[in-house]
Amino acid sequence: MARLTREQSQARTKAKLLASAREVVAREGYEGATVERIAEEAGFSKGAFYSNFNGKEDLFLYLLETHAGEDVTELEELLGPITDGRLLIDTLSNWSQERSTDPSWGMLALELFRHARRNATFGERHSNLFRAQWEGLGKILLRLFPEGKAPAGPTALGGIVFELTYGAASSFTKGPTVGELVKVALTSMYDAYGAKENVS
Repeated sequence: MARLTREQSQARTKAKLLASAREVVAREGYEGATVERIAEEAGFSKGAFYSNFNGKEDLFLYLLETHAGEDVTELEELLGPITDGRLLIDTLSNWSQERSTDPSWGMLALELFRHARRNATFGERHSNLFRAQWEGLGKILLRLFPEGKAPAGPTALGGIVFELTYGAASSFTKGPTVGELVKVALTSMYDAYGAKENVS
């Protein structure tokens, strides 16, 4: 088997650290997920950790950024072929419902932001963490409305869906499911501002 290049080896190390961080934070929470534990469970030293990330906060920002980008890619593939507006809403609602069964992503973001505020490290990277994710989905949702007739811009449209999807409270309370909430929100906007059966 051919030896890995330095870049390939570093990418593999980073991927293992991210996978370890995901598991450790699900078990211990953000505050309990130490650099030592993440590195140890990935099979590396602290030195390997710090050669890839500036610290725990940097790692978890990277983890959330990666997850957010993967969501948009998945939704572009899932929703791209759909031309019927109501089918698009149903498909997205089902996706949101499935994603909401794992509340750890939403809770990780909240814990990370709380930590950053408390330690005065909250900055541009934090405040823009989900902007591309929201805008990416929002651009897809603009297809539900005639040009210039959408009730909000793409960032707000996408933000509504992702906030409902990853909002931690809905995962623990009885009442409407996340999928139902997303469907109500999008159908109401579609009926009021779009109401066309096919989207281009």
